Amino acid sequence: MSTPGSPPDRGRQSKRSKTTTGAGSGGVSAASAREAPIRPIYSTGGIAAASAAGIGLAVIVTLTMVGWVAAPHDTFSEDIVDLLRGAVLAWLVGHHVSFTLAEGQMSLLPMGLVLLPGMLLYRFGRWLARSCEIGRLRHVYRAALAIAGPYAAVAGTLALLAQTDEVVPSMPRALLMGFVIAFLAGGLGVLRQLMKDKGVATGDLLDLMPARSRSLLVGMLASTGALLVGGLLLFLVALAVNLPEAVEITRSLAPGVVGGTLLMIVQLAYLPNAVVFAVCYALGPGFAMGEATVVAPTGVSVGALPAMPMLAALPANGAAPVLSLAALVVPFVAGAVGGVLTQRSAPDVVSEAAPLWGFVCGVTTGMLCAALAGTAGGSLGAQRLSEVGPSAWQVGLVAALEVGVAAAVAAWIANWWYTRKLTREVAAQREAAEEAKRRKRPEPAPPVVELPDDVPVGKGLATVTALRPREEESAEVAAEETEEPTPEQAIVQRRVEVRRAREARRRDRATEREARKEARRELREQRRAAKRAEGGWWRRGSTDEESEEEMYGITYEASPDEIDQRS
Repeated sequence: MSTPGSPPDRGRQSKRSKTTTGAGSGGVSAASAREAPIRPIYSTGGIAAASAAGIGLAVIVTLTMVGWVAAPHDTFSEDIVDLLRGAVLAWLVGHHVSFTLAEGQMSLLPMGLVLLPGMLLYRFGRWLARSCEIGRLRHVYRAALAIAGPYAAVAGTLALLAQTDEVVPSMPRALLMGFVIAFLAGGLGVLRQLMKDKGVATGDLLDLMPARSRSLLVGMLASTGALLVGGLLLFLVALAVNLPEAVEITRSLAPGVVGGTLLMIVQLAYLPNAVVFAVCYALGPGFAMGEATVVAPTGVSVGALPAMPMLAALPANGAAPVLSLAALVVPFVAGAVGGVLTQRSAPDVVSEAAPLWGFVCGVTTGMLCAALAGTAGGSLGAQRLSEVGPSAWQVGLVAALEVGVAAAVAAWIANWWYTRKLTREVAAQREAAEEAKRRKRPEPAPPVVELPDDVPVGKGLATVTALRPREEESAEVAAEETEEPTPEQAIVQRRVEVRRAREARRRDRATEREARKEARRELREQRRAAKRAEGGWWRRGSTDEESEEEMYGITYEASPDEIDQRS
């Protein structure tokens, strides 16, 4: 039985020990061949968290030192404390920790800087999975908690140490964001390493989820990914159109080689924010670039902006560019993609349920877009730029409606197409299986039936139909029931059975109507014949009795030879 903390590569260690023992000439001691002790998971998680934080802080300090060397400065001894404090603040900014200045609050932080601590935590999460034993995939949360707890403590401590009279980082936000980032990135690294060691593919991991939850997750991620790709294309096209203005702003700054490199890094860090802003523009609500400003398809009104080359992508004041209005198609395309993928893995038996699940996919996409909009926006401290970014609730509501409607329509069409295709495939497979059974099993010869002597037998008088034994029928039914169909085949089989039942009821009703018509027609003919035979109403009673005897009597047909023999 596995215990938490043992390494996953114990097999490789024991194999290495056996090789060393066998290769030596007897001088290897038993202690060298013994397996390494199992590392406790929580202490190892603390080491991983401290290592990830230390390496990230070292990278930030290095970049800060490069910027300090390139800029005019005083003696190193006077600036060393401020330099280290600035590096710690930059490390906290990389974890999306806001801080308060004398002029206001600084919360418009680059989302791209989260990539550095995320990558480090991901790598140390994989190292934790290799160093400790995690019995099952569902125990990944233990390793994630082992990394997230110490990492949040490190982030809170650094936020406390970096406080000054001018700058006050938010310690609660440092604790929260440090825990969330470490839990997600570290847990993802642990999960990836376990999947690699156990040979589990990503598709197999998704198969562990319920079919409907898996389909909604895939649809939500596909819709959000399509929106982000559309926002990236919109931003790049706008920047390419206004490239001369961006070059002019860069020349006016004259940053130099080192300064230009740092300026490029800062702009790349703010690139995810720009993509989210472009998505909000494509959805319709747009975003603000300060108080009483708006950048939306309905119009553009902005004031003075900071000297940042990437801000040249913003349109000029007035009506929105006609070319940018093509981005309004992006939410509906994203909704169509999400709706199709939602129904691809889990088709619905009831066609009316498919649009509902498509709309649910749009609602979840709207919630994710609202979270991204709230994370990308913020304040730049000054009163002029105290409100920068989109409105989270407006973006979430509009995204839920636009993406949800498009996903509902696409899900209904996709469900009809998939079920129609599966119905044909299952029907073809069933016909092929029945044809193979008929070819494999020869038809039995009809049994010989002996009739009693009093039953007249002649040509065309009796037809004997051989019935199949009940044992054979029950055996075939049991063999068919033992085959477990896949969920798609079960859905299609149910639809086929419902359709066959409807057609059978329709045929039965049609047969019954025809039988009733035929019976009424025969009754009318009999009544007419009786009237013609009786010649009047006074002989109706006796004729009726005679007709009833003729109608319900039992008659046999026989050949003349048989009649002569009986006589």
